[in-house]
Amino acid sequence: MTNAPVSRSGRAALLRAAVLPATLAASLVLVPLSAAGTANAAGAATPAPTEAGPLRIHDVQGTTRVSPQAGKAVVGVPGIVTGVRAYGSSKGFWLQDPNPDADPATSEGVFVFTGAAPTVKVGDSVLVSGKVTEYYPSFSGGSQSITEITGPAVTVLSGGNALPAPVVVDTRNIPGTYTPAAAADGSIDSVALNPEKYALDFYESLEGMLVQVKDARVIQATDKYNELWVAADRQDQRSKRGGVLYESYREPNVGRLMVQQQAPVSQQPFPVANVGDVLTGTTTGPLDYNNFGGYTLVAGTVGALQDNHLQREVTAQAGERELTVATYNVQNLAATNPDAKFAELAQGVVTNLRSPDIVALEEIQDDNGSKNDGTVGASRTVAKFVEAVKAAGGPAYDWRSVDPQDGKDGGEPGGNIRQVFLFNPQRVSFTDIPGGTATTAVGVTGTGASAALTASPGRIEPADEAWTNSRKPLVGQFSFRGKKLFVIANHFNSKGGDQGIDSRFQAPVRSSEVQRIKQATVEQAFVAKLLAADKEAKVVAVGDYNDYQFSPALSALTKDGVLRDLVNELPETEQYSYVYQGNSQVLDHILVSPELGYAKYDVVHINAEFAQQASDHDPQVVRLKP
Repeated sequence: MTNAPVSRSGRAALLRAAVLPATLAASLVLVPLSAAGTANAAGAATPAPTEAGPLRIHDVQGTTRVSPQAGKAVVGVPGIVTGVRAYGSSKGFWLQDPNPDADPATSEGVFVFTGAAPTVKVGDSVLVSGKVTEYYPSFSGGSQSITEITGPAVTVLSGGNALPAPVVVDTRNIPGTYTPAAAADGSIDSVALNPEKYALDFYESLEGMLVQVKDARVIQATDKYNELWVAADRQDQRSKRGGVLYESYREPNVGRLMVQQQAPVSQQPFPVANVGDVLTGTTTGPLDYNNFGGYTLVAGTVGALQDNHLQREVTAQAGERELTVATYNVQNLAATNPDAKFAELAQGVVTNLRSPDIVALEEIQDDNGSKNDGTVGASRTVAKFVEAVKAAGGPAYDWRSVDPQDGKDGGEPGGNIRQVFLFNPQRVSFTDIPGGTATTAVGVTGTGASAALTASPGRIEPADEAWTNSRKPLVGQFSFRGKKLFVIANHFNSKGGDQGIDSRFQAPVRSSEVQRIKQATVEQAFVAKLLAADKEAKVVAVGDYNDYQFSPALSALTKDGVLRDLVNELPETEQYSYVYQGNSQVLDHILVSPELGYAKYDVVHINAEFAQQASDHDPQVVRLKP
């Protein structure tokens, strides 16, 4: 599972370009701020206000997620400017009323969308006229909305005013229950906010207001967009290395907050932090919402970085009689990538995984990467990786794969990602059986000790609808010390299109899950066929399954005990291979058939928790005695 690369300003543009309901889209006015006022939707000038109008910000925000003033003009809304966003295409400023009402459900802050670099400054006391809109960063994707004043006319009354005191967000006030029940339409948009009972309501009641976290532990490393995640609530289940664990659909972690900063990095460096580091002191700014991180603290001030020196793990040394099998999603690796990426990935295989006997790689692209010209072969990409492993002191791996059909396996357009087996011929041999093609289904022949694949390498049911626009499982037959082993390399379809856990629809729809359940069902049937031919067959299924250990897809894959998911045998605090939206979670798995009782399994944490990553996934390895 990977995210398409988008610049920080590009992400802001994506937010502003999101689809809106027609009634709201009609009221969104993209015009620059003017001292004399702005043009309204009809083209007439909106006069700059000269006195406070009848409504305050809490009247604009209301007691639900959707403003009671949505689509209406407001005049002379007063407040203090608490933050300015002058980069990207979502330019504007945050406005907060220093005189709050007594209702905890009504926010005292709001974002004023100017469309151009705002001329106001933090500390200005202003009056704002404009139109109230509800902006959905991803309306069709289920995002919540941001209440905004658009097409503004602004009058500055004075400067240098004290800012309202920030609300300290921590364990004492974040509710332990994540979301309220939805209304009859499945949405929580119209449900009255109960900020003392539900975390999503608590954050919504603070939308646009100054908030603050103190001595905040980093739970997702700084990314290339200069964003990170912190744990505002210390009661969320902590991982062994400082993150927070995503353990079930029923109990999302309530204290996760994304942290950005208002000023571009060129003006104020953003901390480069790993999981487990701490932003000491206070981090303060308006509370925003975006489609990439949900509720986000847009910091005007960022705490000092306390580097807790997180180390990359090295797996245990295998014994001479132990076979080691690993899986590693190498994140769209192509021959056109810089040598440095190959070197870093190879170092992980050699040093941190200790040169496994068999390595299943996911996301190997064709030889010209994302160039979409019909190329499907990946021999240059794999050869470059093999040479990088040798240069890092590793073995001279041999390899096997099956080229996909052009454009049929999903992933980055033109990339033709596929799985590849690397193996050390000094330790293990590959049983080549001709006949494996992109469209040929591998079968099982023979019984007992004579059971074998009809093609090796081969693909499992490539024509089945379960694999439409998705990677087909690659299966190979190996031999170690005279013992036969079947290995399946997987990359199930991604979670793209799912509604987020912070969706306005509750429970969120996981639309991509339907296909993964089908994929798991097909693979389980293939493993069952192997075990029917030979009840002692030794099967290892590995890869990026893009789903959790508690998911319906993994339940379908392990049905009838044909495979057991080794991640469940780790200590709970070590069960993760990927970090997304502040959640340390399981996407990658190694599963084994019942005959493989001895299985020493390790998720080797070298990427997902670090700002500097060779891939966004952590690799895994298992030591077996076939």
